Amino acid sequence: MKTIILNEFGPASNLQFADLPIPQISTDEVLVKVNAISINPVDIATRNGKGPAVGITERPVILGWDVSGEVTESKSSRFKKGDEIFGMVNFPGHGKAYAEYVVAPVDHITLKPANIGHDEAAAACMAAITAWQNLTEHFQVKKNQKILIHGGSGGVGHYAIQIAKHLGAYVITTSSEKNKKFVLSLGADEHIDYKAVNFEDVISDIDFVLNTQSSDIAERSLSVIKQGGTIINIASLTTDAIKEKSELKGITVLRTSVKSNGKNMQQLAELLENNKIKSHISEIFALEDMQNAHSSLETGMTVGKIIIKP
Repeated sequence: MKTIILNEFGPASNLQFADLPIPQISTDEVLVKVNAISINPVDIATRNGKGPAVGITERPVILGWDVSGEVTESKSSRFKKGDEIFGMVNFPGHGKAYAEYVVAPVDHITLKPANIGHDEAAAACMAAITAWQNLTEHFQVKKNQKILIHGGSGGVGHYAIQIAKHLGAYVITTSSEKNKKFVLSLGADEHIDYKAVNFEDVISDIDFVLNTQSSDIAERSLSVIKQGGTIINIASLTTDAIKEKSELKGITVLRTSVKSNGKNMQQLAELLENNKIKSHISEIFALEDMQNAHSSLETGMTVGKIIIKP
C-alpha cells in the first residue's frame, strides 16, 4: 500500500513515500480503505520530534490520525465490511493515518453521515473533537455565555465557533480582516481584526476563552475574563506569569489535550448530519505531495482544514 513515512524526525523533506504491506487487524479493530486524510498542527510538531513523538518508538513512523473511508475487514460486531466510517485514530499514540489502509479501534470511530463526503468527514476529526471536548467537557458552555475564540478561521477555531453557537453562546472571535466574512458566516457575533486592534482594548466580561494561539495571547486574555471565568489553552504552556495573574483574579486556567473517543465522534456526526456544523476545506493534496501539504500548514495561514487524498 502507498504510505508516507518518517525514518527520522525533522523537516518536511524527511517525509518519504514508501510501499508497505497492508496492516493486520486484531479484536475490536477494523481495516479502513482510506478515502481522505486530514492533517493538523500536531502533525508538524510530531514530525519535528515533539508532542506525541516522545511515545512513538516504532520505526518507521507513520504520522496522522484523521481518516475517513470504507471498512474492508472487521473483527467487531459494531462495524461491517462496506461501512463508511470516520474518526481520529489512536491519539495521542501512533495513528499511522498517512496510508492507503489504516487499522482503527472501533472505540475511536463512527459511521460517516450520508449527507457529507469523505473530505468533509476527515476534516471533522481532530480539530472538531478538540473543539467539542473543550466546549462541552473541560468547560461546559451554557446559553448566553460570552466567549472569546482566538483564531476563529483555523481548524479548531472554525468548528469551535459553530459548536459554541449551537450551544447558545455569544461568540467573539479573532482573525485577520480578510477572514472576517468567513468567521461571521460561521455564526460569530463579533469579529476582531487582531492585526489592527488589541482585543483587550475592545472587549471585557468574558466568561470563557478558548486560546488556540500563544502563551502571550493567553496572558493578554486574562484582562478580559470576568472574575471566576475560565481560559483553556490548547497549543501553549501556562507560564508562571499566567498562573500568578489568574490566581489574583480567580480565573481557572487549563491546558488540555484531545483524546480519541468514538462517542464524541458520534456526537459530531449528528451535528454534521443535521447541518449544525460544517467543514471548510481550503486545500487538497495528493498523498505523494505530503511535503508540500506540511509546508502549507506550517505557514499558519490555513483557513479551515487541509485534506490529503491517497
